Amino acid sequence: MNRTTLSLIAGATALAAVTGFAAVSAPDPEAAGQRTGAAATLPVERTGLLCPRPSTSDLAETTYTSFTPVTEGADDEGTAVLRSAAQQSAPDGDAEDAGGEKDGDDASADEESAKDEKGEKGDKDAAEDDKADRPVLQLKEPGKPVTAETEGADAPALVGTADGRFASGWTAQQTTEVAAGTGRGLQGVACSAADTQFWFPGASTDDSRTDYIHLTNPDDSAAVVDIELYGKDGELETTVGEGITVKPRSAEPVLLSTLTAEKQTDVTVHVVVRSGRVGAAVQALDDETGGDWLPASADPSGRLVMPGIPKDAKAVRLVAFTPGDAGVDLKVRLAAPSGLITPAGNETLHLKGGMTAAFDLGELTRGEAGSLVLTAPDGSVPVVAAVRVLRGEEGKQESAFIPAARPIETRATALDNTAKGTTLSVTAPEGGAEIKVTASAGTKGGTPQTKTYSIKSGTTQDIEAPVPAGLKGSYALTVETRSGGPVYASRTLASTEGGVPFFTVQPLPDDRGVVAVPDASEDLSVLQR
Repeated sequence: MNRTTLSLIAGATALAAVTGFAAVSAPDPEAAGQRTGAAATLPVERTGLLCPRPSTSDLAETTYTSFTPVTEGADDEGTAVLRSAAQQSAPDGDAEDAGGEKDGDDASADEESAKDEKGEKGDKDAAEDDKADRPVLQLKEPGKPVTAETEGADAPALVGTADGRFASGWTAQQTTEVAAGTGRGLQGVACSAADTQFWFPGASTDDSRTDYIHLTNPDDSAAVVDIELYGKDGELETTVGEGITVKPRSAEPVLLSTLTAEKQTDVTVHVVVRSGRVGAAVQALDDETGGDWLPASADPSGRLVMPGIPKDAKAVRLVAFTPGDAGVDLKVRLAAPSGLITPAGNETLHLKGGMTAAFDLGELTRGEAGSLVLTAPDGSVPVVAAVRVLRGEEGKQESAFIPAARPIETRATALDNTAKGTTLSVTAPEGGAEIKVTASAGTKGGTPQTKTYSIKSGTTQDIEAPVPAGLKGSYALTVETRSGGPVYASRTLASTEGGVPFFTVQPLPDDRGVVAVPDASEDLSVLQR
């Protein structure tokens, strides 16, 4: 094998690592429509997602949704399957082999032995085993979402893989409604790729909160995880936060208040994976104000954006943390429909190094769409942050979280949308942008619709997103950047139950569905240095 080929493999491997489970193959310039000698943009060929266990409430009603947008240049074949984390992933049609394949006489002997042991209950047990091995959710075609529903506290964490035509842009979401009790309300979270480090500013160990960090291991070997907690005075002393083992193909919810004796309202959680990889998300449940999922913040940075704070937010609480010893004065601005403004009385916020700080920003948006923009001087000090949002009147309030988000570089998708109760919020804090928004076919019928929008520099817009013609069921909204930016977006789902405004907000991360792979004719030896 010559040096150029080796270099290409190194480059493709590095790109695959960046996209979590994602994998690509060597580019075909003709198929990709790219000239020889230039970087070819190709769809990923394999990717994976993890969904945490939805709820511990017997009153929970959960909807899982899976979707892949139509991608030019993708393969003609493939699968996208979500299974219980306790089941081994298997390709389409191999559900019966989920526990491992056997060949020839060994398989026959095992089958006969199993029949003898089961006796008269054999048929019934076999049917139950077959049902247990079936995928929870499986896509049939790109461009059309599928859903599955479950009730109660037994809904599992999910592990999934997609390949071929389903891999590029594959997105999954779980939305749970809890009618009453701690954490009552609407809880939504986008399923995410496995990683080795996560930051969660905005968690709590206070008596009024029941916060879990959900760890999901998709692999065949155990993962070892450390959980660090940082409060207002620095790192909290933890008793069992180090060396937590997450068994293969399993999910482990860890109650944060069991890790430390200190009760603090605002805590930053840092998850570090010593070996293996996991998916991680915090489920934050409050006795009085409901609850929601707190996804991981974008990586520590000197510039952060929290997109799509609801225009009717009654209270906005910012929680921020900077690793290391250096403090920082953050410049605070709100990207409103008219442009960037500085909130009165909150022009700058001071963070001490290694300490979690919280700031009440009140009714920040005042009836208009808004996104919070934080900037460190010269971007020199990295920060992680999230906001907690309350809607509704006193005694009938619901809460949700918006962490600092990553920009949509190419494309992102939000699932489980309905004709009413869906708000798509888009911001371009640094420069104007043009975006294309596509409403997919509905889960039970409907024709896709597409619209193009211009987002002015420094503004946030709650756009009137398209809805599929003749919609039946729910649908996906896919946002694609056409020019300008960077662009950040979030989607809010809302309903009213018993006078309480149930809602959940999900930032839209780039789906990493395409990657730039250098052409094989280039000398990529620099990648090996």
